[in-house]
Amino acid sequence: MKTFTITANDAGQRLDKFIAKCVPALPKTLMYKYLRTKRIKRNGKKAEFSVKLAAGDVIDMYISDEFFGQIQEKKYDFLSAPKSLDIVYEDENIMILNKKAGVLCHPDNNEYVDTLVARVKRYLYEKGKYKPEQENSFVPSLANRIDRNTGGLVLAAKNAEALRVLNQKIKDRELTKLYMCIAIGEMPKTRDLLTAYLRKDSDKNKVFITNKEAPDSRIIKTEYTVLDYRKGVSLLQINLLTGRTHQIRAHLAHIGHPLLGDGKYGRNEQNKKLGGYKKQCLYSYSIRFDFTTDAGILSYLNGKSFSTDDIWFKTAFYNDDLF
Repeated sequence: MKTFTITANDAGQRLDKFIAKCVPALPKTLMYKYLRTKRIKRNGKKAEFSVKLAAGDVIDMYISDEFFGQIQEKKYDFLSAPKSLDIVYEDENIMILNKKAGVLCHPDNNEYVDTLVARVKRYLYEKGKYKPEQENSFVPSLANRIDRNTGGLVLAAKNAEALRVLNQKIKDRELTKLYMCIAIGEMPKTRDLLTAYLRKDSDKNKVFITNKEAPDSRIIKTEYTVLDYRKGVSLLQINLLTGRTHQIRAHLAHIGHPLLGDGKYGRNEQNKKLGGYKKQCLYSYSIRFDFTTDAGILSYLNGKSFSTDDIWFKTAFYNDDLF
């Protein structure tokens, strides 16, 4: 028999989901049988598998030790991830990380170990702030993601409540994220708000932009400000008023000013003439918390902004070292 006390990180989920994560070796058929026969209880009583758990709930499991033994032997893959982690800000609830171009946020079909989220887990584990053997469900998680070949600021949550708040604030657009990029050519205006329609083709992992609304398209709004211009390229600040897949890359290419180094939406012959860059000059360099509704445990962040000036192409641009 083992007893588990529900923490804040485990609260809010269904009992069966908690058990499945807590005792992965226990077959589902047995789990539901044990719930029916009261060999698994919540607060000393029979519980429905779909009941939502609350912090402080006590789960008693009168089941064979063999199902728990496998947990003790578990090895953590994240300990094989590199230690390198550029932390812009950290407190008890969140981290703001400066992800470099070339690093994956999450695993894909080709890379499983070396990801930003794995590096976060390793960092917190070695600091004693993440104990997977005690966390039955929640693991440190990223609230936003950035494409592998794009660099920039990524939000990581250390607990379930922080992740819930961040996800909601991102959905409600109560965070302002600014990007810096280099576009090929001289922009027609020093500042402009571009509006168009975007359609995503998941099979091709590409989006298509039209000036008029089309079936399955969604409106996009991209605001740019020219910071400087030299050698046939423009350094821009971008404010996304909508957040769609590949929006900046596709929208700027649509108006004839693709990002320097963008092989998907730009033209390779242009990139070859301008230094042969194989990764797009795009960086999510600033995040500001603009909460208009209650932010719970993250209320203290309201009005604060964080940024990085460690932008590889910005230095090259001003040193006349781009090409």
